[in-house]
Amino acid sequence: MTPLVKLTGVSKSYGNNKALDEVSLEVHAGEITCVLGDNGAGKSTLIKIIAGLHQHDGGDFEIEGEQASLGSPREALNRGIATVYQDLAVVPLMPVWRNFFLGSEPTRGRGPFKRLDVAAMRETTRNELARMGIELHDVNQPIGTLSGGQRQCVAIARAVYFGAKVLVLDEPTAALGVKQSGVVLKYVAAARDAGLGVVLITHNPHHAYLVGDRFVLLKRGAMAGSHAKSEIALEELTRQMAGGSELEQLSHELERAPVPDVIGGRRMDVPDEPGAPGTSGTSGASAAPGAPGEE
Repeated sequence: MTPLVKLTGVSKSYGNNKALDEVSLEVHAGEITCVLGDNGAGKSTLIKIIAGLHQHDGGDFEIEGEQASLGSPREALNRGIATVYQDLAVVPLMPVWRNFFLGSEPTRGRGPFKRLDVAAMRETTRNELARMGIELHDVNQPIGTLSGGQRQCVAIARAVYFGAKVLVLDEPTAALGVKQSGVVLKYVAAARDAGLGVVLITHNPHHAYLVGDRFVLLKRGAMAGSHAKSEIALEELTRQMAGGSELEQLSHELERAPVPDVIGGRRMDVPDEPGAPGTSGTSGASAAPGAPGEE
């Protein structure tokens, strides 16, 4: 099958700084492609290229088999690519239904009688959230009163409703607890089951392995690995993301040179010098006259 999005040897530089160096990945319908990497690995730059914020300098970027060079996020959205960032781009004091249609509000009437179709927006929001399995007591409540996991789920449902074929999620579980992370991952899997191609950006290999079908590892802007789930175990994925041989080398160095114990700002492996403050040496300052026990 033709991938929904395919990057082949894509590179991006900002002046003398090469943020991406020949990165390749494929996004297929009904699959989750996880992009893993530590801070500074190039994940944000990759998102910006797919979302249309920045254009790549080298390599090929294809959307459904056609060469593409997106000029704006609106152009990417028109091509079926929706991106959900960590800040979610919501207005906290506006109700859930208003945020659901933010920037794409339906209207009714003509001319001076043209107005927002509030009833339709409320009903559609309620139905679409329910279809994704998201139960809210009231879509009129401000979206800022929802938990972080619930807000992520609303953003995913919104992208599905507006016809996204590719859903890019930027660290959706980064600031969430274990339970809320599980809720978000469930709806990420629901988006995959609805036929979308999902790009999940994360630094948590455990979350990625729960839902991912393909894994792309980035390190300092370059490819550090690309695996299907059937080709790699969680332990190996975690080892490669954590640094692999570099982490093992650091472990050996720490074993050879243990950190000395420090108590009260004083190294315990170094003997006290006579007369040092806080020691029992006799060359320090003499006791003050009248001290208890003085004869």
